[in-house]
Amino acid sequence: MILKVARLGFPSVRTAAKPVALEQVKSHDFQKLVDDMIETMYEYHGVGLAAPQVHLPIQLAVLEVQNHPRYPDMPPVPLTVLINPRVTIVDPATADDWEGCLSIPDLRGLVPRATEIRVQAHGRDGEPLDFTARDFHARVIQHETDHLNGEVYLDRMPNLSQLGFLDEWQRFLMPRPPART
Repeated sequence: MILKVARLGFPSVRTAAKPVALEQVKSHDFQKLVDDMIETMYEYHGVGLAAPQVHLPIQLAVLEVQNHPRYPDMPPVPLTVLINPRVTIVDPATADDWEGCLSIPDLRGLVPRATEIRVQAHGRDGEPLDFTARDFHARVIQHETDHLNGEVYLDRMPNLSQLGFLDEWQRFLMPRPPART
């Protein structure tokens, strides 16, 4: 089922999410929520979606980049479910790139992000995950985990003059489409 995406201004977008009880993860309702979030991410052509974006203040995010029409040159990121993720910066180097957000439709901004992170979380079935993500993969995870902390990409922008509407952005700022998670 396609879920309604909360836009900036709805309280869940700016509320820190609560951890998910691991005994809840294998329940039918939780697994249905994961499926619905994945379907919603696909429907809106996102590369990630966090539970606060669908009005639920819990620490759950989904992401995937596979043959994405806006990111044909990006290395694939397998479908990943992150429950109660913790992100640690491995490399303090940052890279600027354009981001958008399903909760902030039609805008894009230039956002600095760490280029290498360590992710510790639980997966779809509650299994422990511990991996390193780099570059675009790291960017998507940082974007989604920001949502779990009640933050959005605008909070990371050092220069709001580098924020624009998608239509103008596509015409004047950048020839390739931005990240939309």
